[in-house]
Amino acid sequence: MRTLMFFIISLFFIKEAEAQGAYDVSKIPADLLKDASTVVRYESQTYEVKNPGNAVYNYKIAVTLLNKSAEGASNMYEFYDKFSSVYNLKAALYDSKGNKVKEYKGSDFKDRSAVSNGSIYEDSRVKFLEFLYTNYPYTIEYSYSTDYSGIRFYPSWKPVSTWGSAIEKSEYTFTIPETMTFKYLKSTGLKTDSLKVKDKMQYRWSCEHVKALEYEPMSAGIANVSPWVTLAPNQFEYDNSKANIENWVSLGAWLYGLNNGAQVLPESVKVKVQSLIKGMASPKDKIRVLYNYLQSNTRYVGVQLGIGGYKPIAADKVAAVNYGDCKALSNYMKALLLEAGIKSNLVVIGNDMPSLNKKFASLNQANHMILCVPLEKDTTWLECTSQFVPAGYIGNDNSDRTVLLVTEAGGKLAQTPYYSPVNNYQKRVTKVNLDEEGAANINIETQYGFAQFEDNLRMTLIEPTEQRKRLMNSLSIPNMQISSFSFNQPDKGAAILNEKVDLTASQILTKGGDKLFVTLNMTNRQENTVTPIENRKTYFNVKYGYSDEDEIIYNIPKGYKVEFMPKDIVIESEFGKYTAKVVQKDNNLIYSRTKTINNKKYPPEKYNDYVAFSKKIYQADKQKGILAKIE
Repeated sequence: MRTLMFFIISLFFIKEAEAQGAYDVSKIPADLLKDASTVVRYESQTYEVKNPGNAVYNYKIAVTLLNKSAEGASNMYEFYDKFSSVYNLKAALYDSKGNKVKEYKGSDFKDRSAVSNGSIYEDSRVKFLEFLYTNYPYTIEYSYSTDYSGIRFYPSWKPVSTWGSAIEKSEYTFTIPETMTFKYLKSTGLKTDSLKVKDKMQYRWSCEHVKALEYEPMSAGIANVSPWVTLAPNQFEYDNSKANIENWVSLGAWLYGLNNGAQVLPESVKVKVQSLIKGMASPKDKIRVLYNYLQSNTRYVGVQLGIGGYKPIAADKVAAVNYGDCKALSNYMKALLLEAGIKSNLVVIGNDMPSLNKKFASLNQANHMILCVPLEKDTTWLECTSQFVPAGYIGNDNSDRTVLLVTEAGGKLAQTPYYSPVNNYQKRVTKVNLDEEGAANINIETQYGFAQFEDNLRMTLIEPTEQRKRLMNSLSIPNMQISSFSFNQPDKGAAILNEKVDLTASQILTKGGDKLFVTLNMTNRQENTVTPIENRKTYFNVKYGYSDEDEIIYNIPKGYKVEFMPKDIVIESEFGKYTAKVVQKDNNLIYSRTKTINNKKYPPEKYNDYVAFSKKIYQADKQKGILAKIE
């Protein structure tokens, strides 16, 4: 009997030792450690659809954090709302040998509101746990379950979510009644296993031994080199609303039903609209004046409760409180225009997200709503959450996107305006009054258009002290003191901003014997370049295409003459074009520079060509001229 008990106890300790050592860092294959800050030892997520409105989700992960760069992965978060509940929370912490350091109970998990920035109230909450351990490497393991009583979308599977993350094994199992349909997209080459289990269909995707990706600058994302699956329902039920979203037409029809009838204005606002447009014949003028009224009398505040994430606050309520989120303000503008006899359509868009996939209708591709006003010969797009941008300018993050118009006939795909490099311009004229010691009085006048207007618009909204500080950081002029500066938007109906800066510099020229060396591009140099990458893996692009034009006029100091000026430079490729030249006119040197950058998406194999293009510009921007004393 004693022998049997000894055997049982020994077996228990052996099993415990095996479990303890499962996350031993030494067991990670060496090639998975290369370029990695985290290694997912095991990840499993299962999602079972019970019916169009109910589902159960189970998640478990064990991830090893190798160094301090992985600090951001040392937390567990799960969001929920009144249509979901999180339970069965478990977690444990293991040291580098795989020995369990600590086990966490349900009471160790914190629960708090998850109201996002810009929202006054949401019904989202989050359960979270911070592991607070710094003896790298170590492993965290956690799991939980979530019940859903309302469905809008299905969870995606993206095991490689960031740079420096390697995967030992990850799997996703999705189960749905065979009477229901859904749709999915997946990465190239990923295998789909499907199996009928009683009256349900089960789908499974998995990956093993995925090496970490080293950070690549200017990346357009890692989707082309990592496994992923995104899914979407065709039918769902949420907050007493039933929807069929098999395609964009039906998705738009559902949204139109939610929004229909929400454009009733109070009588006082109707009277105001009629007074504002009195005597106006042009629809464009009416749009402009009513948009200005919207901007002057409302502000953006998010209120998203249940179906309110898709159904806007009615126009009469916005008129009463003078605030709303993107849906409410766009709907309010729609009501104002309707009172003026102008029809418009609400627009579903992914702000700072990729275009909607034309063949894959789903709600999680969008996060924003704007307004489209189709006119007989033109179309005006309105960003209704901004109190500062002019009518017709919707912002760089909304430009050139495939979007969904919500119409009476259902959803209709359309394309927002494309802002070309010529639109996104910076035009600058700098006058430099030099003395013979190399000191200067400098006047800089700059005009910004479209995306560059947007980038610099914030300068008009901050305090003068902060404005001065930012100007000091942005201008690359040595030994300078700013005397005065101003910002002006000459036409509130145009996305154009003017900037004026007057400054002095005690020494901008380099002396060498009886010569003065002039760095010709004083105000808009490319101050750095990018490093080549061998065997780059991801596509790349720039934030937006743009065009810079610079003219710098130097007077030749008294007692000096031009000894040397560089030849004209032209650098041209598919990435853009650069020119620079300097001419002498009377007693002035006029330096002219143009730089145009295209914002296409480029394949990884072209990256080093872009590096070479960038380096040429970097070198060209350092051109110097030489002034010599007159004997």
